Amino acid sequence: MRIAVYPGSFDPITNGHLDVIERAACLFDQLVVAVSRNTSKKPLFTVSERLEMLREVLQPYYNVVVDSFDGLTVNYAKSLGAQAIIRGLRAISDFENEFMMALTNKKLVPSIDTLFLMTRAEYSFISSSAVKEVAYFGGCVRDLVPPVVEQKLREKFITLQQPVREG
Repeated sequence: MRIAVYPGSFDPITNGHLDVIERAACLFDQLVVAVSRNTSKKPLFTVSERLEMLREVLQPYYNVVVDSFDGLTVNYAKSLGAQAIIRGLRAISDFENEFMMALTNKKLVPSIDTLFLMTRAEYSFISSSAVKEVAYFGGCVRDLVPPVVEQKLREKFITLQQPVREG
């Protein structure tokens, strides 16, 4: 069985991520979309909220599994018996960092390759950070994220924008 891991924070999943997932799922028998528990970032959504959104959005894909992990991606991929790590690229500016990470992973676990997939042009400007900022200020993210994510963003920012009472 050919297995690939597509790691990320997915805070939240965007249509750019979904584009990469759709294409990667066609290339492998099983694609594991894995939420990385990165303690250096301050996510908007909890890991369980991100897993829930991913499971709902990815339900139509029979060979996609959703999971989370701690530690090095390449070690996680090795533990699953994966042959590849999928990385999405939006622009050439993403490549340098991704290239260095791929070389490091190859040094650590030579049996695992990194496969770079470019997002389609219409998604090349989308980032989770930009989506969160647009949503925070009440902008429309309908064309940037799946509908369930749009709703979850709306709910999250309504909750976070409750007035703070000074005491």
